[in-house]
Amino acid sequence: MWAGFGLGYRIERFKNKEKSIIIYIQFELIEVYGAMINYKHLHYFWVVAKEGGIARASERLHLTPQTISGQLSLLEDNLGEALLTRVGRNLELTEVGRLVLSYADEIYSLGGELEEMVRNLPHGRPLVFKVGVADVVPKSIAYRLLAPALQLPEPVRIVCREGAIDTLLAELVLHRVDLVIADGPIPPGVNLRGFNHPLGDCGITFFATPKLAHKLSKNFPHSLNGTPLLLPGEMTVVRSRLVQWLDGLRIHPRIVGEFDDSALMKAFGQAGAGVFIAPTPITAEVEKQYDVVAVAQTDEVRDHFYAISVERKISHPAVAAITETAREWLTPGVSRQRKSKRNKM
Repeated sequence: MWAGFGLGYRIERFKNKEKSIIIYIQFELIEVYGAMINYKHLHYFWVVAKEGGIARASERLHLTPQTISGQLSLLEDNLGEALLTRVGRNLELTEVGRLVLSYADEIYSLGGELEEMVRNLPHGRPLVFKVGVADVVPKSIAYRLLAPALQLPEPVRIVCREGAIDTLLAELVLHRVDLVIADGPIPPGVNLRGFNHPLGDCGITFFATPKLAHKLSKNFPHSLNGTPLLLPGEMTVVRSRLVQWLDGLRIHPRIVGEFDDSALMKAFGQAGAGVFIAPTPITAEVEKQYDVVAVAQTDEVRDHFYAISVERKISHPAVAAITETAREWLTPGVSRQRKSKRNKM
């Protein structure tokens, strides 16, 4: 498992993963000796080695020497190796016994550290919310989707991880993240027992530098014919919807760039490389941050956002806050209609 690395490296490697420390050392012992360690037997051996004999160990453990001797025999049978040898009237460690003792020292030392760490945990520590954000989701959208989690009565610490959707879904399966924010549901063919929670959808807005926008303002969207256009990457769902919409209108812009990173696409647009799109709800933020102007907006192309979890029913309070408030600003008109219908019922 850790061929070529010493025990000291392993301990340091997992120093900050308290719940995993004992488990990993256990796995290493299993690999070396091919058997599952009985930690009660190991503890008796450790005390005998530290006290220098079975008689002193029996006093410390409040057990009879016969009981301890029997437990040591079981440990040696389990490992298939002798750990102690009698030299005259004394017991001495064998070479294997000294090796096992070094592991036991680390195990019980770390166990003591673990107990002290748990006892000294601060009261009222924040609720950790681990979320994966697909790299195709605009950063401003991600922030506004996640912001409600910070408004909960109890303190929350958000841990954000960004990456490709397939990587984040793998993290979700391993419970390394509580939620994944994406621009589409779980992709077809992905073997994942997860659940898609629609957060809402919105139209898109076209942006350009003021000079380029002035040329496009008349006869939009047909003014896009031959215009340099910056497209989201092929992994984004909105790209295919945009291309289909343009093809349906027989509009053929000049594609000058494709970007998986929406922030990089906006930076190119800011430099005047071409027109780019962004979700309509963040129009003001995009104009201010990138010094561009909105050319036009359409609801014919919709940008959808999903929260993906391994739970059908949302239980994490931060996830519940996100899903409950997302529609209020993504599709405010629809949200108001729904509230009106509920009030009339």
